[in-house]
Amino acid sequence: MSTKTKAYGVQSEKELLKPLDIIRREVGANDIKIDISFCGVCHSDIHTARNEWGGSKYPVVPGHEIIGRVIEVGENVHDFKVGALVGVGCMVDSCHNCDQCHNNLEQYCEKGATFTYNSRDKHIRGQYTYGGYSTQIVVDKEFVLRIPENIDAAAAAPLLCAGITTWSPLRHWNVKKGDKVGVIGLGGLGHMGVKFANALGAHVVMITTSPSKAEDAKNLGAHEVLISKDEEEMSKHKNSFDFILNTIPVGHKIDPYIALLKNDATMVLVGAIEPLDPFHGGSLIRGRKRISGSLIGGIKETQEMLDFCGEHNIVSDIELINIQDINEAYDRVVKADVKYRFVIDMTSFKN
Repeated sequence: MSTKTKAYGVQSEKELLKPLDIIRREVGANDIKIDISFCGVCHSDIHTARNEWGGSKYPVVPGHEIIGRVIEVGENVHDFKVGALVGVGCMVDSCHNCDQCHNNLEQYCEKGATFTYNSRDKHIRGQYTYGGYSTQIVVDKEFVLRIPENIDAAAAAPLLCAGITTWSPLRHWNVKKGDKVGVIGLGGLGHMGVKFANALGAHVVMITTSPSKAEDAKNLGAHEVLISKDEEEMSKHKNSFDFILNTIPVGHKIDPYIALLKNDATMVLVGAIEPLDPFHGGSLIRGRKRISGSLIGGIKETQEMLDFCGEHNIVSDIELINIQDINEAYDRVVKADVKYRFVIDMTSFKN
């Protein structure tokens, strides 16, 4: 059995998003059905809708920053009650059996995680998963997250992607009080990196090409702003950073940033899912420095991040929109014309 659900999506890479009906499975024994209240807009949504990464399976219904209320649970679900405020991030399933899944790293599932949209659906033959640009969703209980009731639910939506993408490397590399942490790029990811690093007690330096972003960066929690085009200022910070979070979303030169790291320090890439410009190996060798990468976070770690946000009242800076404005929002995201994330108010489906 299945249920027809209202959604917004695209039928091809050249189309605009428009209303369509999709099929959601009925609630199984281990499932939770969620009435979606808010869904964030991630640049990944645009890449997939427009097939910019290749491999998009149409129709595509994007959205992996989902906040809503539980409206039905399966017979094996005991930790979530009807009415609970919950979230769904970038994954809705995994194999559950590999070493990565056993280590709470479902995003690195050896058999491939089932992502919230554009992954093969295990439950409906021949269908690919559909995301949160819809009124309801049915998800395995192991991939549903508790959202603290004390934080703004709409502004919590981007925590499920932008939040965990920046939180996970900060925690994995043990950023702590007193560390000097650089965050490169002030966008959807960067603004969350600044907030988290500040809350963890680090001395936060926003690294940007744009002097105009200095005031915003400091309002978000940066203690200093370093303009990366200023060679003299970059030289002053050479070999001084304990950790750098690089959120630049496109290919770029990384030698100038490697030079900022202390010996044995790490720069983690979370934004550029594409080839980078060549860099000089000697800049790593001479300081035993490291470049690494990080992909979202596992479910356990995501819940820890959400709990931390509840304790410290951390949410994303957002602009709330109606679903009918989604195509304009896409164009604005591409132009970097948003501070710092769009979130869709799903009650607008009723308009």
